[in-house]
Amino acid sequence: MNITQLARLPFSGNGAWSELRRLDLSIPFLAWVVVVPMSFLPPVLLYYAGTQYGDSFIQGFGDKEWRFITTILFLAELLTFFVMGWLIHTVMNSYDLKMEYRDAYLLAAVAPLPLWLSSLALLVPALAVSVVAVFAGLFLSCALVYQGVRSLCGRTDNDVVIMSATYTVMAASLLAWGVLMAMVWAF
Repeated sequence: MNITQLARLPFSGNGAWSELRRLDLSIPFLAWVVVVPMSFLPPVLLYYAGTQYGDSFIQGFGDKEWRFITTILFLAELLTFFVMGWLIHTVMNSYDLKMEYRDAYLLAAVAPLPLWLSSLALLVPALAVSVVAVFAGLFLSCALVYQGVRSLCGRTDNDVVIMSATYTVMAASLLAWGVLMAMVWAF
């Protein structure tokens, strides 16, 4: 699978997703090769922004204990992957959409990629750039969830059921992301 196929995932149906599914990636592989390295990006870049930009980025930004905050954020991101994989599997099966655990964790590993990559905007000391990057990441992440659910679940004739299951997963994902961000600002 190349970068072009990965870039098509939020916008394509079964083609790119079935290719990704055919790779038969195990849950430990996804955790160690995708989730752990990508989960480092936001804490490392947040630490950099917090220690380098300080209050010029956001008022009160420089006064935080960034080592503690970013360590907790990293651990929470890892925990979120495992919880979201389980949740995706449970939601899909509650809607009578058949999804294997491996596919649920594949979706849980791929869906946050745009959000992890949006943290690269912290390299630019402008709050507006970070805000735009986060909203673009949220949009792409939701698109990945929608296309992933459509492609990884067994075929169904009822698009309403797929959309309902997708919205449930998106709501849980956005809630988890909101909790992570609230946690960063609370400390």
